[in-house]
Amino acid sequence: MTLALALLLCMFLGTHGFNKQYPIEPQPNFDLEKFSGEWYRIGIADESELFAKYKKHIKLSKGLLVPDTNGNVNLTMWTMSVYSYEKTDDPGEFTYFSQRHKITKDVTIVETNYTDYSLVLKYKNMDKEYTQVALYGRSSILRPDLIEKFRSFALSLGFSEEAIIAPKDLDPCPILEPRATLWLPEEQEEAEAESRNNNID
Repeated sequence: MTLALALLLCMFLGTHGFNKQYPIEPQPNFDLEKFSGEWYRIGIADESELFAKYKKHIKLSKGLLVPDTNGNVNLTMWTMSVYSYEKTDDPGEFTYFSQRHKITKDVTIVETNYTDYSLVLKYKNMDKEYTQVALYGRSSILRPDLIEKFRSFALSLGFSEEAIIAPKDLDPCPILEPRATLWLPEEQEEAEAESRNNNID
């Protein structure tokens, strides 16, 4: 199901709050090799209390996604430990075990054109504590229509306006190794938020 069709269906159903009315599928014919490489995290939608507490301090961050030979994804943040997100039978969807929440979560590449932007959904069971939508760009500046696409998608899932942000300031922390995370594992969230106040994911 394309994003446009999903949004239309959501409007037709007149849903309110976190949406459970339609399945969210990954990008059709997802190509991990095309998706790999550098991305900037341009926007975030998150309803969790931790996000609300630190969202004013979050900055635009840069990462590098590197797939392994098995189709999984190796992730790090700066020089932190490497995390692995495992592929599923559906290309464009990955799973990982959350040490913080003690549950298995999914990460879905909802839509991407590989060269400009991608919309990523974490935990499509739609729980305010766990679910997050992120917008990524190949550059630190994206066209306004792509930012609006991200905003509309987040709103269609039930995120409030207050839960949707698009940071302007770039995180100055450099990538020191040829790998970095697009999704900071939430078991690191609180520690990172306390120490850096700029990367909740």
